[in-house]
Amino acid sequence: MQAIWNDVVIAESDDTVVVEGNHYFPIESIKKEYFEKTDFTSFCGWKGMANYYSVSVNGKTNKDCAWYYEEPNDAAKKIKGMVAFWNGVTIK
Repeated sequence: MQAIWNDVVIAESDDTVVVEGNHYFPIESIKKEYFEKTDFTSFCGWKGMANYYSVSVNGKTNKDCAWYYEEPNDAAKKIKGMVAFWNGVTIK
């Protein structure tokens, strides 16, 4: 699987986990040079508190387009250490 934004592969892995239709990529599979942690958070009742990254590629930034659960609830422990994408990031 690949996560692509602005025509650049920003994450790639054969070991994604699908939860609620979203592919979660292992943190080791993201290309860290494109990612910057943000202060944005959101809360999911069964997964817990999500933290976000913005992705910058070729002079363009996609704000808060990647999220992860640093300390997911027990029900979502299989996505600990994994990153998912939205807001224009293509998964294929």
